Amino acid sequence: MKHLILALAVTGWAMSASSHEVAKGPNGGPIADSSGHHVEMVAKGSELVLFLTEADDKPLASVNTKNARAVVQDGGQTATISLQPVEPNKLVGKLAQPLGAGARVVFSATMADGHTVQARFVNN
Repeated sequence: MKHLILALAVTGWAMSASSHEVAKGPNGGPIADSSGHHVEMVAKGSELVLFLTEADDKPLASVNTKNARAVVQDGGQTATISLQPVEPNKLVGKLAQPLGAGARVVFSATMADGHTVQARFVNN
């Protein structure tokens, strides 16, 4: 009986892990859903770019975004990156160094209409 329960638990864990795989966005980065919006993270060299879109994949304006930042944990170090709006739907920041594999990025911002958007990513 113990072996059956263990086998079912392992199978269930494997199935749930595969059902939560992160989709890739049109710019090649992982996408997270937040408050009915999509956030795509793309890190190239020392630049971190977050693309904002509505649920129907139309661009979400980044103009007048407030308190946009990303907290980056990479290689045992944590840094907060300020993000600046770039039209039409990007938030861009500078990294001290390129993101390593497994780096964690937590993004948050207050949009022009006052609602908050948050997303979490793991760099692969």
